[in-house]
Amino acid sequence: MSQEAIPPGTLDMLILQTLFRGGRLHGFEIAEAIQERSEDVLRVEEGSLYPALQRLLLQGWIAGEWGKTEENRRARYYKITRAGHTQLERELSRYRRVSNAIGRILQPV
Repeated sequence: MSQEAIPPGTLDMLILQTLFRGGRLHGFEIAEAIQERSEDVLRVEEGSLYPALQRLLLQGWIAGEWGKTEENRRARYYKITRAGHTQLERELSRYRRVSNAIGRILQPV
């Protein structure tokens, strides 16, 4: 099965949801979790992931702190904040509304 590009405007929501489910994760773990949860349909490229994480940090929707991986490498670990939970709910609501509207359009007449 081929991998698909993540639809525009959904990466932040996917990262927030992944942190909501997974707790404290570093960037590679976030990308890996999205790929696994999507059953290898979605793949987050580093060139998209790290700018998105920086954007979410600046918005206050996630917090980051430095730590060590299991391989004893330095990595920044992220977790969702209270403001991030609020934003996630907004984005999920918006996504469901748009997804339902598209579904209605695609239904046979």
